[in-house]
Amino acid sequence: MTGPEELRRENAALRARIARLSAASLRIASSLDLDTVLREIAESARALTGARYGAIATVDEAGAPVDFVTSGFTAEQHRAMAQWSDGPRLFEHFRDLHGPLRIADVPAYVRDLGFSPERLPSKTFQGTPMRHLGAHVGNFYLVEKENGEAFSDEDEDILVMFASQAASAIANARAYRAERRARADLEALIETSPVGVAVCDVRSGRPVSLNREARRIVESLRMPGRPVEDLLDILTCRFADGRQIALAEFPLSFVLSSAETVRAEEVVLATPDGRSITTLINATPIQAGDGAISSVVVTMQDLAPLQELERMRAEFLAMVSHELRVPLTSIKGSTATVLGASREFAPAETREFFRIIDEQAERTIGLVADLLDAGRIDSGTLSVAPEPSEVAALVERARTAFLSGGARHTVLIDLPQDLPAAMADRQRVVQVLNNLLANAARHAPESSPIRVAAERDATHVAVSVADEGRGIPPERLPNLFSKYAGAGGGGPGAGGLGLAICKGLIEAHGGRIWAESAGSGRGARFTFTLPVAAEARAGEPGSAPPGPAQARGRERPCILVLDDDPQTLRYVRDTLIEAGYAAVVTGEHDQLARILQAEKPALVLLDLMLPGTDGIELMQTVPELAALPVIFISAYGRDETIARALEAGAADYIVKPFSPTELTARIRAVLRRRTAPGPFVLGDLAIDYDRHSVSVAGRGVELTATEFALLKALSLNAGRVSTSDSLLCLVWGERRDGDAKVLRAFIKQLRRKLGDDAADPTWIFNVRGVGYRMPRPGET
Repeated sequence: MTGPEELRRENAALRARIARLSAASLRIASSLDLDTVLREIAESARALTGARYGAIATVDEAGAPVDFVTSGFTAEQHRAMAQWSDGPRLFEHFRDLHGPLRIADVPAYVRDLGFSPERLPSKTFQGTPMRHLGAHVGNFYLVEKENGEAFSDEDEDILVMFASQAASAIANARAYRAERRARADLEALIETSPVGVAVCDVRSGRPVSLNREARRIVESLRMPGRPVEDLLDILTCRFADGRQIALAEFPLSFVLSSAETVRAEEVVLATPDGRSITTLINATPIQAGDGAISSVVVTMQDLAPLQELERMRAEFLAMVSHELRVPLTSIKGSTATVLGASREFAPAETREFFRIIDEQAERTIGLVADLLDAGRIDSGTLSVAPEPSEVAALVERARTAFLSGGARHTVLIDLPQDLPAAMADRQRVVQVLNNLLANAARHAPESSPIRVAAERDATHVAVSVADEGRGIPPERLPNLFSKYAGAGGGGPGAGGLGLAICKGLIEAHGGRIWAESAGSGRGARFTFTLPVAAEARAGEPGSAPPGPAQARGRERPCILVLDDDPQTLRYVRDTLIEAGYAAVVTGEHDQLARILQAEKPALVLLDLMLPGTDGIELMQTVPELAALPVIFISAYGRDETIARALEAGAADYIVKPFSPTELTARIRAVLRRRTAPGPFVLGDLAIDYDRHSVSVAGRGVELTATEFALLKALSLNAGRVSTSDSLLCLVWGERRDGDAKVLRAFIKQLRRKLGDDAADPTWIFNVRGVGYRMPRPGET
């Protein structure tokens, strides 16, 4: 029979356990940071039971592992557990616990399951599942009590009670993190929106928040030396129906308190000194619980860019009308003269009138064709049929057509004898050259020559047309190839329809076109590139036919697209499928490595700006990208941005918006370049990739398959730094984080066989903390 003293002891022990449980519950509920909550749960579970070691493993809604937090383990023990090959399978076994599990001899239990127990720190074990509202959240595991005893029923009971509290704390922390992320995403979306967003408090009549575009709009109206808030005292709002509200007479708090929903209202915001901005306003009142309006969300779109576009469109139409009117006037004049003459003309005079009619009709047909081409470029339906072509023959055709049209300029041609054939739609490239020659003739004196030159530029042929004319002001260069660039007049730097068509045609070939000028009065040079023909590359020393993998890729290559814009993903996916590619699209950059390993794409289309990172950073941190051609797609078209991307190892860079024709042409051009590389020669070092042989000063060097793969990876990336992670991925075929020692050992062995001194290297240079680099052939 239980005595009073024993009952008192049991009650005291029970009160102590309840107090410890309450304290532990308060600790884990005191924070909403998920990492802190998990750490507190693991430490509190240990404290409640006196366990030496503890761990908590959480799962997502699908049962996949998410977090793994340990307590009591040293850093070395934690690494050993994380690297234990049987760990994931043992976790799967323990993951689906339906109730508490207590084991007195863990090694024997694990051996019975067929696993190796050498990484387990002790014998005793207590596992407890965590559930929240019937859903499995995870488990926590405890091993080896401090006093050496086995886990007891009391330990199990208190852990079961603690598990429900822990599951609630985890669920709350996850919900808080999800809410914070959603809020951050929404704030970022609003802040970067091209439409101004302002939230105004009705009671005070003051804006409580403005996004970047709204700040830009009001900043342009702000009085010098006065805060933005003072605008509320001087601003006048003029509406399209003639209404006008001066905020000095009608305080904003009064206007907002009676606000109604406004949709697409054109409002002019004006200041007393005459400055104004025309905006498109939307306003939505936000009601409090009592039905009164507490705030108003106002969106405003600056209409100045649209008005400028409309002005340019009107000027463009005026220019086209003028261009059509000139030949039509000549035709009409010639026919009226012949038909209305009171006498018969001599045969020679009649033929001259017919010549004028024919010439002006051809001019009209040419202008209509240009307009149709411009429309096809805008709609993405312009098509080209590239075939191997001799650049010299194309230049000569364009020169002949230019001179036979009555041009008085001398055309000087400078083409190297060994210029390779290029992939070109011959008629279209001659059209580009004709436009560039005509453009040069318009802006250069007749006494000055026009120079046409070409050279090989890696995997492209670069063709340039230069004049000694009026030159182009620097501020006009960025918009020179816009369809509307020449609408404002024909001064220096006027581009217009011809140059816009040149840009569309060259980009459809997978090339680029740009203009250079030292300034007004110093001439201009227009350069475009065309891909080198495959036959030209195949004839180079060391080239070889594609392997089986490449042959399969030509049948239906897989293209991976990573972009955070769903509309871009759909547009690019549809374009790729239409062009015969297999498309894999994603907006999750943190899943990039997994997708690359699973899908093994032939090429990656990568957005430059992504939430929380950018494409250049991904190229540096995701080793799987090192072996693949990457084409950036971005709305950022500044030269320095493109240069950064190309220096990071990108194969190409496409500026949004782009047409389906340009996209598929660029992809084809990059994939054509993915042929087997020729021999690599750097001083005395020679690498023959096809024969799998290496020699130094003519002496053969015997390398293992891994050593050769490592040397090949370094040489194919010559001139750039190969990170340790990318080398491990390329050579060993998977991500092997933490195997830097293995890589260093192979580098040391490779240097020894090549006779390369690590203290004064010739071929393999160490970039401390990053990786290794080989110089390019010819690099000093």
